[in-house]
Amino acid sequence: MRQAEVNRNTLETQISVRINLDGTGISRLATGVPFLDHMLDQIARHGLIDLEVQAQGDLHIDAHHTVEDVGITLGQAVAKALGDKKGLRRYGHAYVPLDEALSRVVIDLSGRPGLCFNLDFTRARIGEFDVDLVREFFQGFVNHALATVHVDNLRGVNAHHQCETVFKAFGRALRAAVEVDERAGGAMPSTKGTL
Repeated sequence: MRQAEVNRNTLETQISVRINLDGTGISRLATGVPFLDHMLDQIARHGLIDLEVQAQGDLHIDAHHTVEDVGITLGQAVAKALGDKKGLRRYGHAYVPLDEALSRVVIDLSGRPGLCFNLDFTRARIGEFDVDLVREFFQGFVNHALATVHVDNLRGVNAHHQCETVFKAFGRALRAAVEVDERAGGAMPSTKGTL
C-alpha cells in the first residue's frame, strides 16, 4: 500500500499528515484555516487520495506558517508514499474550469523541486484567507515532494474560482502522475535510471 504518515513539529506549527495514494478521495481535515481545509478537500476528492491533515499553528499571528508547513508536510508524505518511484507514470496534467475561471496544472515527479506559478488573483483575500499563501503552499510542496509543478490560471474573475480551479487541477494532475503504469513493468520512468 502506498501510504505514509509524516509529523512536523516546530516552534510555529505542529502538523500531522496521513496519506493513501490509492484511496477513494476521503479526507479528514483540521488545519485551523477553513479555506485551506476546503482546498485540501479538492486535492483529496479530485486526486482520489485519502488525506488526513491535523494542524495547530500560530494563527494568532497569521496563517502563513500553517499554510506553508502543511504544504511542506504534504510534500514529505507524498515523497514517502511514492517510495522508489518505479513503475510510475511520473507526469500528470489537468485543465479544470469553474464557471468563468480556467486553470492548468502540470506535474513531473522528477526528483527536482521547481515551481512555475502564474496566478494573478483578482483580489488580495478570499474571505479571511490571504491569497499570497497559495504560492507558499505549493512552494513548500514542491521543495519536499521533489517535484516540478507548473500552475497557470488561464482566466478568471472570481478569486475563489481561480483558486479552486488550481487546487482541483492539482489534485487531478497528481492523481495521474502517481498512478502505476502497468505497461512500464515496474521500470524507472527515466532514461537516467533514477528519479
